[in-house]
Parts: sequence; C-alpha cells; structure tokens
Amino acid sequence: MAVVQVIPVMIPDLGEEEAQAAADAVRSGWVAQGPRVARFEQEFAAAVGAGHGVAVSSCTTGLHLALVLLDIGPGDEVIVPSLSFIATANAVRYVGATPVFADVDLATGNLTVETVDAVRTPRTRAVIAVHQGGVPFDTVALRKAADDWGVGLVEDAACAAGSTVYGAPAGTGAKVAAWSFHPRKLITTGEGGMVTVDSPEAAARLKRLREHGMNVSAADRHASKQPVLEAYLETAFNYRMTDIQAAVGLVQLAKLAGLVAQRRQLAARYQELLSDVDGLVPVTDPAYGQTNYQSFWVLLDGFPVSRDDVLSELAAKGVSARRGIMAAHLEPAYADVTPGPLPVTERITRQSLILPLHHRLTEADQDHIAGVLRELAAR
Repeated sequence: MAVVQVIPVMIPDLGEEEAQAAADAVRSGWVAQGPRVARFEQEFAAAVGAGHGVAVSSCTTGLHLALVLLDIGPGDEVIVPSLSFIATANAVRYVGATPVFADVDLATGNLTVETVDAVRTPRTRAVIAVHQGGVPFDTVALRKAADDWGVGLVEDAACAAGSTVYGAPAGTGAKVAAWSFHPRKLITTGEGGMVTVDSPEAAARLKRLREHGMNVSAADRHASKQPVLEAYLETAFNYRMTDIQAAVGLVQLAKLAGLVAQRRQLAARYQELLSDVDGLVPVTDPAYGQTNYQSFWVLLDGFPVSRDDVLSELAAKGVSARRGIMAAHLEPAYADVTPGPLPVTERITRQSLILPLHHRLTEADQDHIAGVLRELAAR
C-alpha cells in the first residue's frame, strides 16, 4: 500500500544559521536574558515601527503585562473578539477583569469601530484588537475611536509581523502591542513574545514587570563593577526570554521581509487557482493594508460539502489543513459567559479552514490542494 505524502499546514523556516546562533549563545556562557535579548528588542522594535521592544516568554504573557500596564483589574470590562485564539480572552481574566465579546468583520475577521461600540458600556476600560491571521485591522479608525471613548487599546499582533497598515508596519503608532514567536508564526524563537510601546516610561515598567519587579535587571547587575542591591518595586512576574531564544530570533528577523514576499506570492497563486471555485472565498488584503498571510484561510459560502468533511477529504488526499480560527465563547472555558449575538464570528469559525502555507510549499502542492477542492465543489 502506497504511503500518502502529507503536505503540512505549516513548517517553521529554521536551519543551520539558527542552530549556530543558538550554539554560540550557549558557548558564550550567557544563556538567560542578556545582551542578545537587548539587541533583539531593539531590532524587532525598529522592524515593526515601534519605539521600544520588551521581550517576554510568550505573546500571552505580553498581553497580560499590557493589561497590567493599563491598570486593568476587577470590575473592569475589556472588549475582545471571540474569534481569536483563546489566549486573547484569557489575558483579561488573568487581571481579574471581565472579557466582553464583540463580533467581527466578515472579510477580515477583525474588530471594527462599529462592532466594538455595539458592546461598549460605562465599565469598558480597554479593547484588545487582533490582527487576525496576519490580516491587519484598521488601526487608524480603532485607535481614534479608543481615544475618543477614553479607553485603552491593546493590539494583539501575535500574527502580524510583516503586515502593513496604510503603508506602514502594523506596529507603527501602537501605544502597546503584543507579538508572538510561536513556531506557527512567520518568525519563531520556539516560544517567546515581544511587547512594543512608544513610551520609554512604559518600556521601563514592562521590563520590571517581566522580571519580578526588580528595579535593575540581572544583566545590569552582572555588568556592574560594584555590588548592586536591587529593590523590588511591585508584585510582578517571571516572563523573561532567554538569550538562546533571542539568538534564534535575530536570525529569523533578518528573514522576515523575504518570508513575507514569498508568502504573498504563494497566497496570490492560491487566490488565482481558487478564484472560480463556487462557494469558496479566499482571504485577501483589506483596502487599507497588506497581510503577511501568516494563515491562508478560505470561507465556505454555499459550498456543497461541510467544513469538517472538507478537512477529512483533504487529509485523505495528503493535505494537512486546519479548522478556521476558534471562537472562545463556544469553548467550555467560557461556558459561564453569555455574550450578545455573534453571527459573523460563529459563521467564520464554523465555515472556514486554513490551507497549507509555508516556505517549502511548491506549486505542485498548491495544484494538488486546489484540485481536491475543485473535486469537492463539483459534487
């Protein structure tokens, strides 16, 4: 019996250069948070158009720190999209606040001024807006609205490295944004994340918050020629990144522009191959920006086969696809929450799937995937 060759949904672009960088960090003797982390923070912030970067252990911990920075706590409401990885909503609960789910735009999967305003109350203290799957939300519109409402805006940019809004990197002008370096993202450090801010005071506090609330970092203590007696200014966390991770991140960051260009080329070819398949709507750029195509999803709109059956058929033909973006309010962890109507969220999460997209995907792979979808559409 022939073995079906599987086309994976995602492969991180890691190679010998990353392995060498990690080994160099190990040989240096400095493997905890240190000089490579500091360099990675500076270079990443510059790449995404931010003033300062603060490396953390994950995007989830970055979202948590962003809410602590905004002094969000019990009694406060934070508006979030249900259509997002569950970490977005979980971060709100970490600070004791209440997540309030808002619906999203059908084309982008993102919050809009209108969907946020529909669930805003006097208790709303902040909004977490997601650049979903790398598709940027309209930062100009939502930032202005948040300012007008007097609420904080946290930008969940987990998937957005390399995306642009109105011609600038997605992080440009964000008061606080959190980024992910999980292996399913364009650039990875294994696990890890970054918080970017423009305020030097905010950056300084974030650096304390990630390191137990110490007023001087371990790196600065070790660099001092005199004993340093640190103080702990507030109850905080251990959310640090290691220099080994940062060494890998620096190599990955140098690849970002090339990876985005390649993924956009592959996405354009998918769009061409699938343009005349009835009942199937591929993700595209919004009018105000460009996506990095961290994920390439398609919405089934009148398709003759259910989403789950499409996934099964693709798997049987050697294609590792995934269900579309989850909806947190439908998960058991949020069974105690009764949100208002979320028709678009529920439609996207139940009728979409993510197709393979990565640096090793070939045109033959895409032809095969499109062929399977064409066969299913003809049923």
